[in-house]
Amino acid sequence: MIVRTLAECENSGRKIVTETWDSTRMLLKDDKMGFSFHITTIYANTETHIHYQNHLESVYCISGNGEIETLADGRIYRIEPGTLYVLDKHDEHLLRGGSDEMKLACVFNPPLNGKEVHDASGVYPLEAETVA
Repeated sequence: MIVRTLAECENSGRKIVTETWDSTRMLLKDDKMGFSFHITTIYANTETHIHYQNHLESVYCISGNGEIETLADGRIYRIEPGTLYVLDKHDEHLLRGGSDEMKLACVFNPPLNGKEVHDASGVYPLEAETVA
């Protein structure tokens, strides 16, 4: 059995911080579950270009607000507590934080190793450095 608290993970190498978001990776590839699980904070009034070419992601909004814009068709979807969005087609998108930071629960398949950040194209590499 694996038992971890968010606080433990935040105070370890499992928390990745960037200019527009931070992500605490609570479950990773080394845990051998076939997916990874993260609690991610999107900072207020920010925009992040994302295009997961190597991963599928499911995202549930716990708190805060924002929006996602799919670049293929320009559609904008409001994100608020209780909203689930699923990037089932490797959807290239812009994720925007609203007036409040957004707390999101995220699941990735295949699982992340732990140190992934978006490259210039918004992509996470398929294999990245693992968390110690």
